[in-house]
Amino acid sequence: MLNVVLVEPEIPNNTGNIGRLCVGTESRLHLIHPFGFVINDKNLKRSGLDYWVHLDVTEYQNVEEWMAKIPNHSRVFLMSSHSQKSYLENEFQDGDWLVFGKESVGLSPEFMARFENHLTIPMSPLIRSFNIANSVAFVVGEAKRQIGLRK
Repeated sequence: MLNVVLVEPEIPNNTGNIGRLCVGTESRLHLIHPFGFVINDKNLKRSGLDYWVHLDVTEYQNVEEWMAKIPNHSRVFLMSSHSQKSYLENEFQDGDWLVFGKESVGLSPEFMARFENHLTIPMSPLIRSFNIANSVAFVVGEAKRQIGLRK
């Protein structure tokens, strides 16, 4: 099972779409506070997120709490538009941690320095970045494809 990590997500619709992707791909979602929104029954119902009850989701109060739960830091992959290595060049494994930063600024340089594996999604120079939900879908799709090929 893949682990999708959102660090300080800001936009509830993006988090909802990523949650749906995780349910559909049988991946775990990890959310690191602070959020730019509140996750509660009223907001979930308003957004039509009736699948949320099926989501394997864990919330962490801070990065340190999340890091303490990672069994192997070498299997943590940080996604950044500033990285050089494409996610398409990486060999993913079941249980990998795929980490995405907040929508407005991505992952901070301090956060990036905590882990050695940095990946990017190749894109046209005409845009700054992809929407985070699309980015998660690209990377999870490729990781699931690779893992399925090896089974």
